[in-house]
Amino acid sequence: MGRQWLHAKRAVAGLKKSQANGKLVKDIMVAAKHGGPDPAANSHLATAIDRAKRESVTRDAIERAIKKGAGIGDEKVVMEHVNFEGYAPHKVPVIVEVFTDNNNRTAPEIRVLFKKGQLGTSGSNKFLFDHVGLVEAYCADATADREAAAIEAGANEVEPLTHEQNDEIPEAACGARFITDRAAIHAVSQWLSGNGWTVITSEMGHLPKQFPELSEEQRGEVGEFLQALDDHDDVHRVWAAVK
Repeated sequence: MGRQWLHAKRAVAGLKKSQANGKLVKDIMVAAKHGGPDPAANSHLATAIDRAKRESVTRDAIERAIKKGAGIGDEKVVMEHVNFEGYAPHKVPVIVEVFTDNNNRTAPEIRVLFKKGQLGTSGSNKFLFDHVGLVEAYCADATADREAAAIEAGANEVEPLTHEQNDEIPEAACGARFITDRAAIHAVSQWLSGNGWTVITSEMGHLPKQFPELSEEQRGEVGEFLQALDDHDDVHRVWAAVK
């Protein structure tokens, strides 16, 4: 679900450094646009900044992205948030989150990518996903109790998360994905950060309600299609019903 397919793909091919940094900067802009420029009050922004710093994005680029997203100073930018719904090959439901300053340009380009993908099609499918808050985090103590942390933090559910699923989680750590109400994302992130957990993702997302059965060959075809979508400069997140 979410971006796991991308992490697996990175292990084989990876993404170009410049493109990855561009995605990180856009994530900061999006976080600042929706939650304000103060990382202390905006957990999505705080985690986006931390990730950018780990990838050596410059402080100047980070500060400019915050100002652009929040509409501060002379570097204001107007971005439209658009979701494209459709299906990857083998009828795998997909939601593509886009942030663009020119949807008249972006929308046709995304539709072309769907047409180019073998058996990829556009079409309504939002009812196949739950729109929730997602907080991914890890605790250095491999014996940490995920369930207890979820209860204390106020999350609705928790799932184990491994290094193979998210390469930002150390192999020996206790990783977890906390599923929350959308309004509770910041509160859950704050509790975790203050109680021995390192938060690496804090955002709203789309979790699939069910997953089509796929062979290894089919998974590869789906992965190539999703990668092509994610490579588009204006794509913010690709959510797919792939385990």
